[in-house]
Amino acid sequence: MATALLLVIFLDFIGLGVPDSLFGAAWPAIYQEFGLPVSYASCVTILVSCGSILSSLLSARLIARFGTARLTMASTALTALALLGFSFAGGLPWLCLLAAPLGLGGGAVDAALNNYVALHYRAAHMNFLHCFYGIGVSVSPYLMSVALGGPGGWRGGYRMAFFLQAGIAAVTVLSLPLWKRHREESRSTQPQEEKTPESPGLRRLARMPAVRAVWAVFFFSCALEMTCGSWGSTFLVEAKGLPAKDAAGLVTFYYAGIALGRFLSGVLASRLSSWKLIRLGMCVVCCAAVLLLLPLPAFAAALGLFLVGLGNGPVYPNLVHLTPQNFGRDLSQAVMGSQMAVSCIGSMLVPASFGLLGQAFGMELFPFAAAALFLAMAVSFVLLQKRIQAGTSPRP
Repeated sequence: MATALLLVIFLDFIGLGVPDSLFGAAWPAIYQEFGLPVSYASCVTILVSCGSILSSLLSARLIARFGTARLTMASTALTALALLGFSFAGGLPWLCLLAAPLGLGGGAVDAALNNYVALHYRAAHMNFLHCFYGIGVSVSPYLMSVALGGPGGWRGGYRMAFFLQAGIAAVTVLSLPLWKRHREESRSTQPQEEKTPESPGLRRLARMPAVRAVWAVFFFSCALEMTCGSWGSTFLVEAKGLPAKDAAGLVTFYYAGIALGRFLSGVLASRLSSWKLIRLGMCVVCCAAVLLLLPLPAFAAALGLFLVGLGNGPVYPNLVHLTPQNFGRDLSQAVMGSQMAVSCIGSMLVPASFGLLGQAFGMELFPFAAAALFLAMAVSFVLLQKRIQAGTSPRP
């Protein structure tokens, strides 16, 4: 039963990843069709992030009222409808209007399933879960690159993504009995889980030094991931001279790097602790940052993006899985929701800021932005380790 439900959750995380990389791959074609400045992508991504932040912060209350299964089902269906709407959008206002439900659905699924897996499954499962997210974000640019080479253009790419997302939503609906059985089995084997989780406010969480530190790591890690995903294709087009179709295809390798990094992290989870896996990943990102900074051809830049994904990929799932250990099971959903919200803030503010800088000074700034985000993430992680060691949580 637990295995069957885990497979459904994995599939839902593919659906979570499908919309996240689609817009960045499609944007070079979208802004040219609508005659928009390149930085206007931030108008859409900010609204997506705002929706994700709101649903993440409300996740503890929504799960308490509707349950993880129903919330996941409704949110996946909502994102599918938003993707279909994108394919018919006639301009920037429509894209902005559809961005809100896209973010609301994604943020709810992210917070709900991350906490569920952290409570009920092992670290290896968490890494494999986010590996499936990597599959989702890898499939999207590939679909978009195929669509851009055909008569359907970027709209065709969004329609293909809609059909994929709608299928995942249908599977989630059919899996509702599995959630019910798993919940009953958990109650019989672990009756202590019947205690109602706490829902403290942000002020209380912000007074915890370890929470502030983990927020910083999530902020910069997700900012790096989203900046590379949102602007990697545009960087390859404008700074390296690649056609939009080829750039979208090469960015697929960036997302494949995320998936591979999380898969390898899941394989190694039985031998290495989550803390060591995070450190190992950061070493890979450091090498990637150096490669991006060197004046090398487009292929080398694409390899650098791949290595960023490979190294940064394990950071998020391993930090997520440590949440119940670091902050307790009763606080885990509240902390999880705040972590997802901070992640969305980083994903919203930093790529948007870089878009303005890139438009003003050129996409040649992209490697320097990636290196700066890596350094900030690494410093924040060191501070997190010190906070955990100074508190009552398990030592890294």
